Amino acid sequence: MKHGRYPFIIGFLIVPVAIYGTFVVAAYLQAFQLSFTNWRGFSPDVQYIGFDNFTKLFHDNTFWKAIQHHALLLVFMPLVTIGLALFFAFLLNVGGGSRGGRTTGVWGSKFYRVVFFFPQLLALALVAVIFARVYSPDESGLINGLLHQFGSGPVLFLADKNLALWSIMAVLIWQAVGFYVVLFSAGMGSIPTEIYEAAALDGATRGTLFFKVTLPLLWNTLQVAWVYLGIAAFDAFALVNVMSVDRGGPDGATTVLGLEIFRNMQDYAQFGYASAMGVVLFFLTLTFAALTLRVTRRETVEL
Repeated sequence: MKHGRYPFIIGFLIVPVAIYGTFVVAAYLQAFQLSFTNWRGFSPDVQYIGFDNFTKLFHDNTFWKAIQHHALLLVFMPLVTIGLALFFAFLLNVGGGSRGGRTTGVWGSKFYRVVFFFPQLLALALVAVIFARVYSPDESGLINGLLHQFGSGPVLFLADKNLALWSIMAVLIWQAVGFYVVLFSAGMGSIPTEIYEAAALDGATRGTLFFKVTLPLLWNTLQVAWVYLGIAAFDAFALVNVMSVDRGGPDGATTVLGLEIFRNMQDYAQFGYASAMGVVLFFLTLTFAALTLRVTRRETVEL
């Protein structure tokens, strides 16, 4: 039986591993190769130019502007998303206080979980189209329509370069919060209620329960959430491509690396240069994930 286990495991894994190697690993390796060329996507002849594409990147103002936007997303998107998700998850699991000797969530918490998770069922492109109308500068826009009713002038959420990135970030947060509410709710649900009840008997307030009990026991889940949100912050392509003025505007105020990769491939036929951007994005994401896991590592709290 022991000798027959390994052939079974190999036979079970060989097909998915082969598919992953062909369509993921091989694609990465090809992107690394193309990043050292000036290939324009048409000729079968490929000319290697060394690190010229990467040298060009460091002198590209649009590239650095996209990096700045990712930095803002990396700071604010995880902070706000995790903060809101923790708050709502705590209410749904512990916010109702103690009833009949048991700690419960607010009334209707099961229904609220479904409501919070609903944005995850919508494709990002559809979310972008919906919020493009919500932010519409005329009276047909939800927000500006309401402002018009109160006699206030329109706010150019997507046309004002000082507001455009923040407006798109708000949509990213709205779309992501529901998933992390459910994720944190599952994590809180695995915490024995006896711990909350014992703390409540000792006179712990809800704030004390949250900071002294919930957060330490939920740390591993928070760590994973931060990594996922950081990876999402390095993307944002779909929303920016659909919602922004002139794809990344106004005046490059919302551009991100994913959009610049797409633009250099589709509009300028600079596949080598776009691949160099992709390689930089790959290593930025990998570095962020590794650093986050390293910095936030702590001893596991045993229940």
